Amino acid sequence: MSIAENIKKLKSELDPKGVKLVVVTKTQPNDKIMEAYNCGERLFGENLVQELHEKQEQLPKDISWQIIGHLQSNKVKFIAPYISLIQSIDSLKLLQEVNKQALKNKRVIDCLFQVYIADEETKYGLDFNELVDILRSPEFTALENVRITGLMGIATNTEHQKQLKDEFEELHVFFEGIKSSFFRDKDYFTEISMGMSNDFAVAVEAGSTQVRVGSSIFGKRKKISHEN
Repeated sequence: MSIAENIKKLKSELDPKGVKLVVVTKTQPNDKIMEAYNCGERLFGENLVQELHEKQEQLPKDISWQIIGHLQSNKVKFIAPYISLIQSIDSLKLLQEVNKQALKNKRVIDCLFQVYIADEETKYGLDFNELVDILRSPEFTALENVRITGLMGIATNTEHQKQLKDEFEELHVFFEGIKSSFFRDKDYFTEISMGMSNDFAVAVEAGSTQVRVGSSIFGKRKKISHEN
């Protein structure tokens, strides 16, 4: 099927449930990205800062760019002027750097904490206790130019549906606990980003509010480093 047909099929599954589609454009050329854009898509996710920055300069300015891959602190300054959401906050140090660069650009940057839920050592993310410790810290309270809008998680790369379901549901339960404990009076803590091309259906059933899909739209790609 074409890119347009793939998006239409995805949206028919996601839209009735109010789930957002983040189109993952890593390694994709601009002409293919524009096909998705011309279907009405505006949420695009990239893994690598350099690739994201190049595309942001070349493509329409009403695209809401998100970084979904592991982010190094020294790269934040390049995306701070325009990034709409950083999905992969996995340390207080990184969050402090985002706050610093957001302040320089006179803006508030939305962020998700990346939570480690997979049974794989190669995945990034905070464990539950680390995240709670950050939220309780005075250093976090002092940050005024970042806004935590939810959590993100990457499940184990497995075909076992029960394991995927358990991991996604665990994150959903944790999200509800964090919302109740730390963001009860905040109407912006609403996002649970979980689910990719191979597991988004399970993630949606477990309560995902946005999914990150690339290969199911553009077709399979060659494996590269920093794969998400």
